[in-house]
Amino acid sequence: MSIKKKQIVECDVTDVAFGGKGLAKIDGFAVFIDQTVTGDRVAARIIRKKRNYAEAVVQELLRPSPLRVTAPCPYSGYCGGCKWQFIDYAEQIALKRQHVVDCLVHIALIDDATVHETIPSERIFGYRNKMEFSCSDRRWLMPHELGTETDMGFALGLHVPGTFHKVLDTRACLLQPEPGNQILEAVRELMRASRRPVYGLRSHEGFWRFLMLRHSVARDQWMVNVVTSEEDRDAVAPLVEMIGHRFPQVTSVINNITAKKSGVAIGEKEILLAGEPVLRDGIGSYAFDVSANSFFQTNTRGAKTLYDTVAQYADLDGNESVVDLYCGTGTIAIWLASHAREIIGLELVESAVADARKNCMANGIDNCRFILGDIKETLASIPAVPDMLVIDPPRIGMHKDVVTQVLAMAPPSIVYVSCNPATLARDMISLKEIYALKEVQPVDMFPHTFHVESVARLVKR
Repeated sequence: MSIKKKQIVECDVTDVAFGGKGLAKIDGFAVFIDQTVTGDRVAARIIRKKRNYAEAVVQELLRPSPLRVTAPCPYSGYCGGCKWQFIDYAEQIALKRQHVVDCLVHIALIDDATVHETIPSERIFGYRNKMEFSCSDRRWLMPHELGTETDMGFALGLHVPGTFHKVLDTRACLLQPEPGNQILEAVRELMRASRRPVYGLRSHEGFWRFLMLRHSVARDQWMVNVVTSEEDRDAVAPLVEMIGHRFPQVTSVINNITAKKSGVAIGEKEILLAGEPVLRDGIGSYAFDVSANSFFQTNTRGAKTLYDTVAQYADLDGNESVVDLYCGTGTIAIWLASHAREIIGLELVESAVADARKNCMANGIDNCRFILGDIKETLASIPAVPDMLVIDPPRIGMHKDVVTQVLAMAPPSIVYVSCNPATLARDMISLKEIYALKEVQPVDMFPHTFHVESVARLVKR
């Protein structure tokens, strides 16, 4: 059967591929169908045709899979925040483990490593401690809103998947705790009533750009960070007054200011409007100060599970030296500090290193030090081979030069923390030359998405 763009085909979904889309085979030709799961029979419309595969969307769900559940969120299927709400959670975590297995087998050609069952998230809703909502002067309408008199000139919410300019006017997000939705609605009302317009993602004109909310799980407190295109104390003053009056749990109100056209909610200038300059949170017995623009694991409870797994795989006895690559704000280094003689963290981002040093001081830790700079250069400055490497790279994995240096250094063991099983597998292609991959523990930090964290234990052959 010849597959053509815009063609409608009936097919059975037989698997869910890495990336979260259902997979159907039509005469052996792969078709990836968004918002489907194993067991679905659908009429699908082809939207993209490539030489080796096609992409499609559901035209009609002919026979639903028994793995389907009713998504509680009205934006499910339209919003880019999470795309798996329609899949039973037990199946979600099974799929995540299978994606780790598949990446190792098909990319790294490793089929003998033990990949444990995925550790589920303690909460599957209300688990995110940070949410970022975009402003837009053009609202993307839901299907039931088409043809109505809905005001299309304002939106504060989340993006339609794969777009920079299509923004839903999100009234509530189930991934954040409920007080966050109350704050979101109150800020929406204030922005709409203000004398300043929201930002146009095409025109690049307007004042209100983003609303970022952070939640401290340890203290049940909130930070409100509003991002604007310029400084205007009079325009943001009503926001500060409203929040102070209605939300006593908000302990920090920040204004980030950026004139850059790029859609990134980080300001070139930051102004403290009210309260504290940081939000204080905790993981386990450790306290962390989280600033408006600093990185912190978005699932606080899940972070403890992840770090406990790192500590288990590290299996330190207190005498080891550890080098922590891509150490960020020092959370893993701090977690392991009481079990090691010395930990050296390497990190490229200056503000993250500053936060790491502050976090160590705040927790009374004196056996960690941090080196600022490009890891390709700083790793070479480590004078002796450590007993262990901890590697927690970004989603793109390690730079090939870093992989080369790791192989040249060749410490006895490595604990690799991955947020992307595909790049973990890619790095393993080189690392397996001298390391055996003993086991991998997937950890679900992001329910209702296809993303999965995993911790890998590597031992020198």
